Amino acid sequence: MSNNDKVQCQIDGNVLYITINRPERMNAIDTETNHLLEDALNQYAADDSLWVAVIRGAGDKAFSAGGDIKAMNEAIAGGEEYRVPQTGYGGLTSRFDLDKPVIAAVNGLAMGGGFEIALAADLIIAAEHATFGLPEPLIGVVAYAGGMHRLPREIGMKRAMQMLIACETIDANKAFDWGLVNEVVPAADLDQAVARWVKKLLKAAPLAVKATKQCVQRSMSEDLESVMNTQESAGFPALEQMRASKDILEGITAFAEKRAPQWQAK
Repeated sequence: MSNNDKVQCQIDGNVLYITINRPERMNAIDTETNHLLEDALNQYAADDSLWVAVIRGAGDKAFSAGGDIKAMNEAIAGGEEYRVPQTGYGGLTSRFDLDKPVIAAVNGLAMGGGFEIALAADLIIAAEHATFGLPEPLIGVVAYAGGMHRLPREIGMKRAMQMLIACETIDANKAFDWGLVNEVVPAADLDQAVARWVKKLLKAAPLAVKATKQCVQRSMSEDLESVMNTQESAGFPALEQMRASKDILEGITAFAEKRAPQWQAK
């Protein structure tokens, strides 16, 4: 997997670590960064040996300040067009077919599109100094990359509107209290905390994790009876893949033998 100055990727076993590497711009996302992040997540989606992805920002000040306003302003002035890939901000916010888990390690501010990328992740682990906000209306636009839709679903309408139309920024502890963040730790402990969460995910069978995420994502917009019928009528491909896998036998055997299972994602 190739690296670029703006996006760094590292593979450690079954884990892909993606770093937005623009600390001098608070990890703001320009067109090139958007598409490099999309490329990295395309690789993650396609590689069966990768089971977990972690996204973070370089440095200790920002996960991402969101869209690069300087690049947008240059586009308005006739420069290079500012483009977002079809899969959304960071290649993630409009990617609805990724069944593998994504962790956002928020090491500073997460604003606008940066916060929307974190919202599109499955888990958020935040440093104590992290902040979250969707201030787009202050510059005349809206949280177009899913913020207007994901936020009310996750924290309720009134709290969401507090952030969406009153443009209130919240700190990591409030984000935790509101259910946006899974854990808040001192900045010095963020890497250790992320490693602990990665270990938790890797203990579970990867195909079972995929099946779970697919079922959860696809069921959010349907009533319970419909999704239960879909589940029983082979309507979730990842669930059927899990049902036919060797990992089920390995899990049962390992439990009976009182040992750790050796997953193959097959």
